[in-house]
Parts: sequence; C-alpha cells; structure tokens
Amino acid sequence: MLAHVMPFSAERTCLNIEDFSLAYAGKSALHELTLSVPRHRVTAFIGPSGCGKSTLLRAINRLHDLNESVTHSGRITFEGEDIHADRMNVSELRRRIGMVFQTPNPFPMSIYENVAFGLRLQKRMKKRQRDDIIEWALTSAALWDEVKERLHKSAWQLSGGQQQRLVIARTLAVQPDILLLDEPASALDPISTLKIEELIRNLKSQLTLILVTHNMQQAARVSDYTAFLHSGELIEYGPTDQVFTNPRLRRTENYITGRMT
Repeated sequence: MLAHVMPFSAERTCLNIEDFSLAYAGKSALHELTLSVPRHRVTAFIGPSGCGKSTLLRAINRLHDLNESVTHSGRITFEGEDIHADRMNVSELRRRIGMVFQTPNPFPMSIYENVAFGLRLQKRMKKRQRDDIIEWALTSAALWDEVKERLHKSAWQLSGGQQQRLVIARTLAVQPDILLLDEPASALDPISTLKIEELIRNLKSQLTLILVTHNMQQAARVSDYTAFLHSGELIEYGPTDQVFTNPRLRRTENYITGRMT
C-alpha cells in the first residue's frame, strides 16, 4: 500500500492525522487514515459520495462531538496539539479551524452584523477597530466592493454566491489558521463558482485551506495537494498535478477517468 504521509518537514505542516478511525454507532466511516496537511496550501479531498470526505472534514474541528454515537481512535494534531486532549478549548479550536458549509447560511441580520458576529463574541473592541476588521474580511472574501454601500441591509438580500462569500468573510473575521470548505460552490451558478475558486486560490497566502469537492475539475484547478478517499480509506495522496496526470495506483486512475464511481 502507498505510504500516505507526505514528506513535509514539521515546520511546513499545521495539521497531522495519524491512524485516525471513526465510526457511527459502531459502523466504520473512516479507517486508519494518516496524512499531513501543509500550511498555506490548498488540499482537496476527493472521492465518491459516502467515501468519508465530509466526515473527515468535520472531525478536524470536532463537529462530531455533537453526536453521541460517534467513536474514534488515533490522533489528529493541530500545531502539535492533540485536538481531543482534555485541555483543548473546543471553542478556540473552532475559531482557529473555521468551517464553511455547502449551503450558504448567513444569519438573519445585516451584512455588517454577520461579519461582526464572531468578533462581538470574542472580546470588546472599539468600533473603529471592528470596522477595519470587517472591511478587511469582506475585502479578503472579494465582496467589499459589492456591499460597501449597503452594509446595514439584510444579508438575505444578497445572491447565493454573495451569501457564500459573506459566510467566508464572517469566518475570516476571527482570523482562523485553517479554513475548511465543504463543497462551497456546489449550490452556486457557474459565475459564482468561478469567484469562489478564485477566492480559494487567493486566500492561501493568508491561511491553510482544506476543500471537499465532488468536482474533480475544481480540485484540479484550485488545489496544491489532493487526497483520494474511497470507502473510508485513504487511497492516494500527493501533489495535485501528480495525482491527476500520473497517479501511482490503478484505483485512483480508474476514479479520475470515470471507470470507477
């Protein structure tokens, strides 16, 4: 079997998954996954529906804690710290590892208050400082120019693509180290999808991104590294160009060429 740990130096990685398994009510969903995620790069998880992509993404910021039937073994370490250690502050972990879901979920409040939401929960700050962070987050999400004249209008008045970029801005405002993206463009039109893809490429200068996508062309366009999962197992992991043009394993080639679904 292919060695799954990429030969990244310790200072290049921000997240390490070691022999990690997860089950729902005793039914295996992930089986002994091992991989390292390099910082300031885009890593894509690809594979057929039900292969474990989103399950792994949710495990990285402990969303499975909300489900009592979930059990796990192995380790996930973030900046050298076991995310399941007793001393781990889960709220702080989820701030540092933000997540954007498939369907945009802006809050029923203004554009400004959506982005300010996490800032208000974190700490008191002067309005000028908060305004500067909100402008920075909306600019980073490629949305500022489109909304700067209507910051106090309802976020629900935005288009679907704008709402998704607003959610990304809301996540960026609290300055995460990692951004998890669970099929962020699957519900969007082609033009909005292209904007999200351009945003992903631009954001890696600021933070690390992990993208779950069913769209292999999208993974090829935006990611630096690609992990192929199937039936809860990691089949192949490597630089995106290598995985898509010269995969090491026949199973990977069969999936990418459509001979396996």
